[in-house]
Amino acid sequence: MVSAIVLAGGRGKRMGSVQSKQYIDLNGKPILYYTLKQFIENDLIDKIVLVIPEDEKDYCKNEVLDKYGLIIDSIVFGGKERQDSVYNALVQLEGSDIVLIHDGARPFASQRIINDAIKYAKIYKAAAPGVMPKDTIKVKDEKNFSVDTLIRNNLVAIQTPQAFDFNIIYECHKKVKGRGIIVTDDTMVVELFGNKVYIYEGDYTNIKITTQEDLILAEYLVKK
Repeated sequence: MVSAIVLAGGRGKRMGSVQSKQYIDLNGKPILYYTLKQFIENDLIDKIVLVIPEDEKDYCKNEVLDKYGLIIDSIVFGGKERQDSVYNALVQLEGSDIVLIHDGARPFASQRIINDAIKYAKIYKAAAPGVMPKDTIKVKDEKNFSVDTLIRNNLVAIQTPQAFDFNIIYECHKKVKGRGIIVTDDTMVVELFGNKVYIYEGDYTNIKITTQEDLILAEYLVKK
């Protein structure tokens, strides 16, 4: 069984919006609509869990799911940190073989990227899409002087969906939770315990909407 977790807990602080960013209008529909639609329409996904703040349950159900006829399997309430939200969803998905974890504010994950996530997770147990940074990446010191230039060909900007063998990601999240370790994404969770992550080709259009500039690009992409 292939399951998908869609994390939609962003509050939109960097967007400068009082509204949670997953509900911001994008060409007449909320951002979350486009994200969920990609997973709902994928024939390889058996189960979808949406993670949201508890105080947004009614709004999400009325203004996104019911309004646009989006059928998912369950809603789970998020925790204090992103990793807590993922763990809460994993608990509901015991029995899955593969699980995909995706940002709710990343509405342009193509069917190819989703399919590749599943394919490579089956082969390598952990996989994530990524793209080479377009800019030169510098390392600076505490006084803001450049101290090193990283080799761009060795760098990857990691995207989602990240896909995993369910038992591996679940057990690793249990360990992280039990030891009080803070992580920034789920590839880091499995890598902490000796697992390798296969990085496959992402897409520059698979953006995460975080700032007003991202929203301008998203408006263009959704119309395309």
